[in-house]
Amino acid sequence: MGRLFKNLPFFDYLFITLGAAIMALGIGVFLVDARVVPGGVSGLSMALHYLSNNRLPVGLMMWLFNVPLYLWGIRELGKRFGARTFYGFTVNSFFIDLFRGDIPGLGWIQLQNTETIRYLRQDDFLFLILIGAVLLGVGLGIIFKFKGTTAGSDIVAAILHKRLGVKPGQAIMFTDFFVITFAGLVIHYKNLTVDRPAMLLTLYAFFLLFVSSKLVDVILDGFDYARSAFIISDKHQEISRAIMHELSRGATVLRGRGLYKNVERDVILTVVTRKEIGILTEIIEEIDPEAFVIISDVHEVLGKGFRRRI
Repeated sequence: MGRLFKNLPFFDYLFITLGAAIMALGIGVFLVDARVVPGGVSGLSMALHYLSNNRLPVGLMMWLFNVPLYLWGIRELGKRFGARTFYGFTVNSFFIDLFRGDIPGLGWIQLQNTETIRYLRQDDFLFLILIGAVLLGVGLGIIFKFKGTTAGSDIVAAILHKRLGVKPGQAIMFTDFFVITFAGLVIHYKNLTVDRPAMLLTLYAFFLLFVSSKLVDVILDGFDYARSAFIISDKHQEISRAIMHELSRGATVLRGRGLYKNVERDVILTVVTRKEIGILTEIIEEIDPEAFVIISDVHEVLGKGFRRRI
């Protein structure tokens, strides 16, 4: 009974829902009308929202962009982007339009037009952006922690890494830079500056991106940005292949001896990022539910595939 309860995904989906709602508050309530654009699909959707004179709902546009990216990810990367990813970006898109009153019959909600938000937009703009960054970072961190993603640039980065060998961090950074720059041009040429120059709003967007990404790393996972795993399993070869092919990570096999049975065993050592630890545990559980796994925090990794600590 205990094992069955442990394997139920209910709590994963519950916290993915919570994270998506928090992230949607940051985007839909604090950022859209401030004209400060995060990167990725959410930023691109906001740019099209502005181009359409606010007629295209941001959440709906995000969902429409994410569906083909999700299908592309399934085709290229297999089970890595599964049900949690689809659920994550769908619920996030729903909450954005819900909070903004863009869902038919619920137009009375419009949290972005409350007195507090309007005051912050007018008289305390920096604090408004900081709150949006915190909500965005915390929400995204919760989604990652419970094995979900919001699709978008994560899928593009993973495919570029597989196809072209581009580092995921570089791919995401390039995508976000392009989206923020494009949105800045849209705001400038549509004259949507809200009494602030488009260049200033673009700088705020890069500031937002920096703060939210640091919050994902620091607030939710502390100062340890990677994880090491020792895996003891009779199916070490299958697990090693899955780590290399599905995660594009290296693995080292160490020779050990189990003292209880006095049997020689191969022990897998691998290092993954915080986003990948949920995928790694799923891979291990699928191949060998009886595997013995030790996961530890890593303060710094020097080598290919990992950024240096700053």
